[in-house]
Amino acid sequence: MSDVDVAICGAGPVGLAAALLLVHHGVAPGRIAVLDAKSAEQAAADPRSIAISYGSRQILEQLGTWPIAADAIHQIHVSRRGHFGRTLIEREEMQVPALGYVTRYGALTAALGAAAERAAIPVLRPEKVERIDEADDAVTLTLSGGALRAGLAIQAEGGLFDEQEDKGLRRDYAQSAVVAQVWCSTPVAQRAFERFTEEGPLALLPQDGGYALVWCVRPAHAEGLLALSDAEFLKALGVAFGTRVGSFTRATKRHAFSLGLHARAAASRRTVAIGNASQTLHPVAGQGLNLGLRDAVVLAHCLRDGLTPASLAGFVQRRDSDRKLTIRLTDTMARIFASAPDGSLSQGLLGASLGVIDLLKPAKEMLAEQMMFGWR
Repeated sequence: MSDVDVAICGAGPVGLAAALLLVHHGVAPGRIAVLDAKSAEQAAADPRSIAISYGSRQILEQLGTWPIAADAIHQIHVSRRGHFGRTLIEREEMQVPALGYVTRYGALTAALGAAAERAAIPVLRPEKVERIDEADDAVTLTLSGGALRAGLAIQAEGGLFDEQEDKGLRRDYAQSAVVAQVWCSTPVAQRAFERFTEEGPLALLPQDGGYALVWCVRPAHAEGLLALSDAEFLKALGVAFGTRVGSFTRATKRHAFSLGLHARAAASRRTVAIGNASQTLHPVAGQGLNLGLRDAVVLAHCLRDGLTPASLAGFVQRRDSDRKLTIRLTDTMARIFASAPDGSLSQGLLGASLGVIDLLKPAKEMLAEQMMFGWR
């Protein structure tokens, strides 16, 4: 059994960012161990599209991992299907070079992994963490290839705690997300769309000359969409979204996954959860990764005062407002569509409110600030 100061479970973007930030705040690289069940090649090949806020870009710049291959978002168009109200957020109003970016999970992980290698941070792959046992002075991680003793354990991926006792908040929505890459006849350069339909949000994020699609619908509808031919699917997408980008012309293979909220207590005496291990959010507004990177920044800052239970308690206190506000925002918007019948007052008020927000500059700036930087 070997010893380290900090063991990080998960070598995804949040786990690797946490390791780099700890080194930035003075933890010796050799006293950190990052563990992940996937090989580096598997992680780098992950094709999933992810949204990065401008605030997250600033974090990546601090870590020396920016720029990466990404499509910039200069405008975000938010509207309600069948209603006149809409909100348009533009980078010029917020005085930033971009409101956010769209990249591939694999590209981001590869950039952070290369930075960890340059910093001489040990990343153990493939190495599955099978369980964590916590004592007063340390934690013991049982691994697929042995065991590891650490002063603190940071859980930065969502699988392990789901398998152990979890007293956190769970809520399943009556929604599934259908994801694909789509192309259209008249794309709007560098504009992202969030379109609220009767069943949930439909997001188009600019990428590779087309859009990364996240279409939230009821589970039976999702199954039906997967069963359609490409031509039938593109026609259905056009009916749901409208003609703001012309007609949809091509789509990649479609996938669907169930949506839910999972939020657990952030920390015990020697173990802390960040990112998806702490909260798995509905994809509305694309806040999951960005919230996780903010977790990593604050945790590393708190741990510079000592790798102690008191530091973990300080982290929980400092992250409470941003975490709760982001969870409440995404959860409320998701539940409007998951529980309210089509044409209900709550769904109608959401559509009308978009027009009001567009007219009230302070309200629009507050919404944009939350999406880019979180609650600070």
